[in-house]
Amino acid sequence: MEWSIPGTVLKCKREEAVNTEAQLKSMFLAGGIVLSQVTSITGLENFMVQNWVKRGFLPPPENKRYNLNQLCRIININMLKNALPLEKICGLLTYINGSLSDESDDIIDDSALYFMFLKLAAKAKSIENEEQWQNALKETMKDYIEPFAGAKERVEKVLRVMFTAYIASRFKIAAEKMVENLGI
Repeated sequence: MEWSIPGTVLKCKREEAVNTEAQLKSMFLAGGIVLSQVTSITGLENFMVQNWVKRGFLPPPENKRYNLNQLCRIININMLKNALPLEKICGLLTYINGSLSDESDDIIDDSALYFMFLKLAAKAKSIENEEQWQNALKETMKDYIEPFAGAKERVEKVLRVMFTAYIASRFKIAAEKMVENLGI
């Protein structure tokens, strides 16, 4: 069954989601990507991404090119914006990475966070099965190396929030479609 890769308009089979990391990284072999490519991947409008840069939610592109971490920050925000206000999303990212405009204080870069989330979402299909959820989170976090004590716990907490918000947004979209089908 086809699965929409969270935060993007890209499709794949859920069991093939682990390949997404390599596919996205390959786009950056020749350098960064331009805004039109970012919007093609995310389905966002140009002005929205530019607004997020102006508001300091992500550093500005260099030479009009976005790097992988910037793309993944955009994808993370896009994925969560249907369930959480932008200020809460930025607070969540600040919780693990300090200043959003300074990558030197990050305990995990945005691409690593997104790819960990993607693995988690592919494995833990529902938040309702606590055992499945815990096992998926453990498996996802197994290779994470803490830069300091307590960092792993922070990342786990953020992944829990991200997954819960992702599931909530999926339910919201499903409810909106049901209402639409009622002709309301």
